[in-house]
Amino acid sequence: MPDVLIKNTKIYYNNSLQPAEIIIEGGKVTKIGKDLRVSSSDMVIDAGGSLTLPAGIDVHVHFREPGMTAKENWYTGSCAAAAGGITTVIDQPNTVPPTTERRTFEQKLKLASRKSIVDFGINGGVTGNMEKLEELWKLGVTAFGEIFMAESTGGLNINEETFEEALVEIKRLGAFATIHAEDEKMRLELEELLKGDISCEYHSRVRPNACEAAAVQKALKFISELKVRAHFCHISTLEAIGMIRKEKYLARGENREPFFTCEVTPHHLFLSTRDWARLGSFGKMNPPLRGSHSIKALVNGINDGTIDMVASDHAPHLESEKDVDIRSAPSGVPGVETFMPLMLAAVRKNILPLSRMIMLTSWNPAKAFGLDRQSKGRLEVGFDADLIIVNPHEIRPIRAELLHSKAGWTPFEGMDGVFPQYTLSRGEVIWIEESINAKSGRGNFLVGRGNISVDDEENPDEAE
Repeated sequence: MPDVLIKNTKIYYNNSLQPAEIIIEGGKVTKIGKDLRVSSSDMVIDAGGSLTLPAGIDVHVHFREPGMTAKENWYTGSCAAAAGGITTVIDQPNTVPPTTERRTFEQKLKLASRKSIVDFGINGGVTGNMEKLEELWKLGVTAFGEIFMAESTGGLNINEETFEEALVEIKRLGAFATIHAEDEKMRLELEELLKGDISCEYHSRVRPNACEAAAVQKALKFISELKVRAHFCHISTLEAIGMIRKEKYLARGENREPFFTCEVTPHHLFLSTRDWARLGSFGKMNPPLRGSHSIKALVNGINDGTIDMVASDHAPHLESEKDVDIRSAPSGVPGVETFMPLMLAAVRKNILPLSRMIMLTSWNPAKAFGLDRQSKGRLEVGFDADLIIVNPHEIRPIRAELLHSKAGWTPFEGMDGVFPQYTLSRGEVIWIEESINAKSGRGNFLVGRGNISVDDEENPDEAE
């Protein structure tokens, strides 16, 4: 008897939407077809003609626990993820204390395992802890970073020499580096030059397009020379997109996959410097809001394959923290719950096709971060039943009062979103009818590729 039967739905298959039924057993998709014959099932979901799609994978969240739980914790953050159609997240290391060695990794893992309602990975920090990277990799971190090339929340930024040293070690381990690319020297020089500027636009001026472009150029040089697997977080500028497109073109000319991938955030896709007037210090994030030319380049990049994925960079702060002058306000905005609704609304508005959105939010993140080997990222037989059921015609304005993050606000207030009717994680309905339907701690830790015991189980011949 199947655990779940989803009927009267449509899926994206063979480049078109097609009617289908889906059977889920043991947390996996076991059958996809039309008019499937089953005598009974534990649960029948009549989708009423709505779409069933792969749930989102958000490879860039800051759930703030341990150390900053007034802003967020693993339970509230994962509830926000589930309500927005996200069933897998990867948490960044700049918590308090940072995730930079065994003790702090195990502390975070214990908290997440006890509280998260969605599956999760944990990244390891890189900040003067070179001798700890191998230990972290073997413990099962998903990747290293985000590695901060410039100052940001948590103070984990490193200099160019340490950055190169870290990439060498990550290459040796066969691991994966994720990079926050901004040029610290340029930022400091502009901060001094603009010290009299008290406008909100100051933040975009002190971290201009050139600040990101210079850092991306340096990082690409190291990546190419070392042939290290890497990922660029939150790319935001016309210039950086141009460099990345060129490098990918050269890789294709050599009949190989590029050594790197990159992401863009919804706040860089759907907000701009014009929003400084509306948001004030609430619009402060790193990298900062950009102009219309960069936004156009990002939209082109998500459509032509230059950009591999979208991630929220969910970085919540309380309203009381953000409602200060631009220099004192912390950088970061909440976004894990609005990520998929904004992307689905963008499909509805013909900003990108549904096929591309699926690639950007599930297939590509799973492949790049090694989650596909753990049956994540696809609506296919044998994969985890991480699914959303969504009516693309049900567009409603985003309202902070209806969201689940502790932040209590959103930079996307009033913007259009398409929210899921159901979110399923490994076949369990964790969001239904506008309410959370899961217990704290049901989320699984997705062990990274460096964990020896997992690799031995999957490749017993190699282990010998």
